[in-house]
Amino acid sequence: ACSSTPLVSLAGVPSLTVGLLTRAEQLQLSLPVTMMSQVTPQLYLFDTFCLDVAKRLLLSAGVVVPLKSKDFELLLALVERREQVLSKEELMRRLWPDSIVEEGNLSVHIFALRRALGETPDEHRYIVTVPGRGYSFVAEVRVVTGTEAGSGNTHEELEPVGGAVPLASRFYVERRTDAEFQAAVARRDSIVLVKGARQVGKTSLLARSLQQARETGARVALTDFQLFNAAQLVSAESFLLALAKAIAEQLELAVTPAEVWDAELGPSMNFTRYLRRAALGENHAHLVWGMDEVDRLFTCAFGNEVFGLFRSWHNARSLEPAGPWPRLTLALAYATEAHLFITDIHQSPFNVGTRLTLEDFTLEQVAELNRRYGAPLNEAEVERFFGLVGGHPYLVRCGLHELMAQGSSFEMLAAQAVHDEGPFGDHLRRLLFALSQDAALCEVVRGLLQGQPCPTAESFYRLRSAGVVVGDAARAARPRCRLYASYLKEHLL
Repeated sequence: ACSSTPLVSLAGVPSLTVGLLTRAEQLQLSLPVTMMSQVTPQLYLFDTFCLDVAKRLLLSAGVVVPLKSKDFELLLALVERREQVLSKEELMRRLWPDSIVEEGNLSVHIFALRRALGETPDEHRYIVTVPGRGYSFVAEVRVVTGTEAGSGNTHEELEPVGGAVPLASRFYVERRTDAEFQAAVARRDSIVLVKGARQVGKTSLLARSLQQARETGARVALTDFQLFNAAQLVSAESFLLALAKAIAEQLELAVTPAEVWDAELGPSMNFTRYLRRAALGENHAHLVWGMDEVDRLFTCAFGNEVFGLFRSWHNARSLEPAGPWPRLTLALAYATEAHLFITDIHQSPFNVGTRLTLEDFTLEQVAELNRRYGAPLNEAEVERFFGLVGGHPYLVRCGLHELMAQGSSFEMLAAQAVHDEGPFGDHLRRLLFALSQDAALCEVVRGLLQGQPCPTAESFYRLRSAGVVVGDAARAARPRCRLYASYLKEHLL
């Protein structure tokens, strides 16, 4: 059976109920002057798109469309001179006024812009190529200026914050680990390991990698170990049988576990037989099996047996090259340091395969997400915001969401940040409650807040896995962000 977990468990905070930004004054539109007219239009509207000149944003149905600076400038040039043909030379002079670049650079930005607008290679509804001359913007455009823009109903649609980020979300920021994970799946590696602190985005990353696998023709299964109940976690037999049934349902397998299970064989052998015969034997398509919240098994008495089973499938690729195992990829997402619980390295899947670590956002990534939210923070405020919440993905999104939904300023957000009734209050209370359930860890955190190092490697790893601290070693441990440090000092010291 599983013992009560010794780890700090930080559940995601509930989604916030938010309003929509509907007032143009919240967008803080300005009226820059250009050579074209006395007043530059604030908004260009075409189809479902809104090109906001002052904020340098493109929105589609109210949602920010990520554009690089050159792509925005290119679109603005085309829209300003709509229904005219702009030569390549003219566009290149506008995008690179002080540089000499090759024509291919312009083609790259035209391609990126067309993709952002949803155009297909066979249908150019907005930007058409005029052979031998250049490009023209052909969609009907409505220009909104001055008072009209200020009284309009322009707004950005926001998503609830918390849990996995939807696949189609424009607020998902890719990190280096995204490309590494997707490359490993594309290579059909046997085991892909993604480790990261709580609420760093492992589930969202796993979802995108599995979707990539689907798009390449692979079969995909996903197991969230949080969904297994106490009865299913009593023994290896009950767990693996429940796991087999879940796989059978997801993959719609014709053979049921009951048809393969043999009471005289052990649960590991039974499960391996079922996987070989039902999931891999008759279908030659690659199977990518994602497993989330793998930590749930670390404190189960049978955990080592299950992880040893995963390792055996990895080994079978070499021992049985003609077998079905090269058609199986396991993608495991977890937060806890596996070596604290698995002592036999020969029975562990955590020291083989591709090992990846998902880190918090960088300052540049926070700045990019700020832009996608409609730039509620200026450049200096982005740095101050990063100093407050660090790169904590949930806190970053929660803060930007609050700024846009409430139309508040960074000063207001910072002043309320550590309050229990402030924008981060629910999350911070959960953090404090989780710590209070483990008196020993609570004492370690008190020491850290007073400038002491973590007393043991185990306490450091547990706190880092739970997303409370960051650092490369126990002696370098520190609170994950200044917000955590301020709040915990107020309540623990």
